[in-house]
Amino acid sequence: MSEHDSGAAPQPTSLKAVIEHLNAKETETRSLSNKDKRARTVARLVLVQALYQMEITGTGVETVVKEFTDFRFDGDLEGEPMAAADEAFFAEGARAIVKEQGIIDPLIINRLASGWRIERLDTTVRAILRAGTWELKYRKDIGLEVIINEYVEIARAFFGETEARFVNGALDGIAADVRK
Repeated sequence: MSEHDSGAAPQPTSLKAVIEHLNAKETETRSLSNKDKRARTVARLVLVQALYQMEITGTGVETVVKEFTDFRFDGDLEGEPMAAADEAFFAEGARAIVKEQGIIDPLIINRLASGWRIERLDTTVRAILRAGTWELKYRKDIGLEVIINEYVEIARAFFGETEARFVNGALDGIAADVRK
């Protein structure tokens, strides 16, 4: 977790490698096919990117959802076609996180160290925590282990072990708060 943003989004070594790594972990519920698990993983990664973009640029949620739906999901990822994303899950998440931010952010704040404000978190870490908290609070049909594992892996891909451990601890605590 960094105290200040440098302004540029941290980039994972390889987005394709992140998606492959996440899908190899068998983290999603058994009710989804492998293709659907992969689509959900891509949607989570893109959701984090969209939340980052909205915060940095001030772009509204409907504009970002439309941009991703119309242009980015059909694009490529590091020169190769992007894997299919669960576009409905992505759009639901983006809209719900913006709508419920007044509930989501306090859940995150309750799990920060004394004296830390949510604004001090790196923008990408904030996006990861907001997306994970949304799923933990509002998508009880998805196992908490699935949610935590996926977002920890996204954090690890963007940052490394320190932030991955931070995201794990924060989401673990939030899960205890919202899934009693």
